[in-house]
Amino acid sequence: MDQTLDTLLGFAPDYNSPIPYMRRTREYYAAIGYATPYRWAHFLAAPFTPLRKPLRQSTVALITTAAPYQPGKGDQGPGAPYNGSAKFYTVYSGDTAQDHDLRISHIGYDRTHTTATDSGTWFPLPALRRAATSGQIGAIAARFHGAPTNRSHRVTVETDAPEILRRVQEDGADVAVVVPNCPVCHQTSTLVARHLEANGIPTVVMGCAKDIVEHAAAPRFLFSDFPLGNSAGKPHDVAAQDQTLALALRLLETAAGPQTTMQSPIRWNEDGKWKLDYLNLEQIGEAELKRRREEFDRQKELARPNRTVKAA
Repeated sequence: MDQTLDTLLGFAPDYNSPIPYMRRTREYYAAIGYATPYRWAHFLAAPFTPLRKPLRQSTVALITTAAPYQPGKGDQGPGAPYNGSAKFYTVYSGDTAQDHDLRISHIGYDRTHTTATDSGTWFPLPALRRAATSGQIGAIAARFHGAPTNRSHRVTVETDAPEILRRVQEDGADVAVVVPNCPVCHQTSTLVARHLEANGIPTVVMGCAKDIVEHAAAPRFLFSDFPLGNSAGKPHDVAAQDQTLALALRLLETAAGPQTTMQSPIRWNEDGKWKLDYLNLEQIGEAELKRRREEFDRQKELARPNRTVKAA
């Protein structure tokens, strides 16, 4: 009877809502043996800096949580399992006039529903170039910057965010587009955006984890209801990537105040059943949970040497 009524009224199924990443992550790690729940960054207010000039006259900085491909650090290609050895722990920068091979094997994106075959979905430098050519923005800053996906709020707030601010200011950027990928990436990106905004740089976060970004109170947030790893648009769909960036840029210009969220109208697919899978304990058996705990511990050890390596 309920299903008949839902059909009559045009209701969507309850599962087809934004994934509750904080709850699922907390329950998942408890299930594989981690007793202390992770403390997600939480703010009730956000800093906010209005644009000082139109975007068509502005220089735009790009901040990403993707990592440069590192030969010799294991499989980092499409479909690669989580690869802790490919992580980076210090801010890095790259020349936006050049093409770059940035990948996301080092983070927990949605490996079931994201093929990771199109870097335009997590690193929108090509879309920004098209926006500059069409006159939507004045220019792209000379460098993009990599934000380490750090579970330590203190390191992000006291070390990484100030370093990114220094580099963005050094580049003369007027605004910043910040693009996360995994759950912790969304927290990191929001903390970075808050720091930039508090220091006079308007920002917009383009992401897929609505609960995490809003919990940490991003100044401006474009929400795409897509699997993690696709914050910049649908793969192999230039029109969708350009539309996603255009929405983010519009939000930069039109947000009336802090904690403004805009939802992209683009849908990943019609039924939304992909949302049932990511870290959903109802879909994971005991044997698989045991295997994942062992693999998680192994990846932590693989990542440990990188903590002492300074990125360029």
